[in-house]
Amino acid sequence: MSGGSAEQALLTAGCAQMHRFYGLPGGAAAGIADSKVPDMQAGWEQAISNTLAGLAGLNMVYEAVGMHASLLGFSFESLTLGDDILGQALRCVRGIDVTEDSLSIEVMKEVCLTGPGHYLGADQTLKLMQTEYVYPVLGNRMSPKEWNEAGRPLLLEGAKKRTAEILAKAPCQIDPALDRRIREAFAIHFR
Repeated sequence: MSGGSAEQALLTAGCAQMHRFYGLPGGAAAGIADSKVPDMQAGWEQAISNTLAGLAGLNMVYEAVGMHASLLGFSFESLTLGDDILGQALRCVRGIDVTEDSLSIEVMKEVCLTGPGHYLGADQTLKLMQTEYVYPVLGNRMSPKEWNEAGRPLLLEGAKKRTAEILAKAPCQIDPALDRRIREAFAIHFR
């Protein structure tokens, strides 16, 4: 089993195509990483397979984020990072909106022929930036200068911080007595 492989991504896309061919809702695995930790390998494996699954029209994705080592491991930080991955994948699935309004011929004429020669002051620019762009929660789009001035923040460190904030707000779902009995019976390790 190589959950992060291109072959698995193709199998998932094939499942989506079969579901669509037969007019059935269905799900398949995508977003699994062979990487053992949330690193660059995990990012590309999760992004490629989730995007391909979405573009193929899959209705439901199992293991979309957080899963590592071909389902032998799990990472809360990877789950948090997956929010940005899925946002990008869903944006790809939505595609490009081609309408008279989105083509903006009149705005182009105004800006290029009689206007300032750039779109920064056009009302439509801000509107499109709010509807067409995905702004990642953790992903960093600063310029190198801004990134350096901000202390060179690292993606995984941001994920750890955000994960801790989310978990701090989440109430425990397991009765403390049951939790204690499980921990006494099994060697459970958190890192």
